[in-house]
Amino acid sequence: MRKILFSSLLFLAGITTSAQDKTRELISKPKLSGYFIGRYQASLKDGDKSNSFDIRMARLSLSGRIYEDFEYRVQGQINGNTETLGSSPRLIDAFAEWQKYDFFKVKAGQFKRPFTFENPMNPIDQGFMGNSQVVNKLSGGSDRTGEHSSNGRDIGVQIQGDLFKKPSGHYLLHYQVGVFNGQGINTKDADNRKDIIGGAWIMPVSGLRFGVFGWLGSHAREGKWTETTDGITTEHSGIVSLSRYRYALSAEYRHDDWQIRAEYIHNTGYGFKTTYQQDDDKEDATVNIAQGNKADGFYALCIAPIIKGRLRAKARYDLYRNTATWSDSRTQYEAGLNFIVNKHIEVQAEYAFVNDKSQMKHNYSIADIELCVNF
Repeated sequence: MRKILFSSLLFLAGITTSAQDKTRELISKPKLSGYFIGRYQASLKDGDKSNSFDIRMARLSLSGRIYEDFEYRVQGQINGNTETLGSSPRLIDAFAEWQKYDFFKVKAGQFKRPFTFENPMNPIDQGFMGNSQVVNKLSGGSDRTGEHSSNGRDIGVQIQGDLFKKPSGHYLLHYQVGVFNGQGINTKDADNRKDIIGGAWIMPVSGLRFGVFGWLGSHAREGKWTETTDGITTEHSGIVSLSRYRYALSAEYRHDDWQIRAEYIHNTGYGFKTTYQQDDDKEDATVNIAQGNKADGFYALCIAPIIKGRLRAKARYDLYRNTATWSDSRTQYEAGLNFIVNKHIEVQAEYAFVNDKSQMKHNYSIADIELCVNF
């Protein structure tokens, strides 16, 4: 009896060990990573001068593989205050992607919208004190529509792939297209309309690419608004759905320590007067008619090595026109240095001269120094 029991235990132990080995093969060990960016920023804007230390953002990410074909990531962010939706803390990424074939991959969950070259980049690699104004306003950062701050992300499904591999190892053509709620992060669809966002680029030589992107969709809000007709003011409530149509033209050269990029983005579509707060009792669904339904912008930047792998110089021309006219254009002329201490620590510094025609006094300066730490 003892021999039978002992043999049975050995058999079960063997099965358990085998199952554990199989599990290890099927699910990779999760990788924990993250970074934070501390900042000192001073603004010399008349009537609103300021200088302060703050935490621009801190992110923590968990990623890994399930089987050999699936990659997953969950990422959270902390910054700002905790009083409003889109501030801090919040979930920014939660997705899985099937990656069996280079020419056809499928991603589902919450992730970056496939719009522009700059939007998918992480803030440290992007190299400046923030995304360009036009990417921030027309790619879902602090979106012109009044969508809550969404870090360029939304919830949906996307396919993408690379075609025509060249002898050098790079692919000649990349495509990507996705279907999204149109409401930004951590928010359900409000109008049952979906955003279709996509793009394609060619890379004739390694590091050089030319792309075009399109965005067809809407942004909606359930709330209250008033209308005045013949001196009589009436209050309404319900869902307001605003169409948005956008396109972007992009070019980039990125190789070794060099980064040269330029993008133009155009928007057609109105926005709301206020930023979404996810409060059904108080939500303002008033459309910002005065803002108009057109906006555009352009930026061009260069990051060049002074000491390879250690010190880089940078400059950026950054223009945004909130009504697609010069009367309220805002232009930033930026220059600075990025010092790479090691692979985990980088110090980024820049000066920006701002010309904002929507202000009484158009010109002022901004100085920004950031400590970037990744792990």
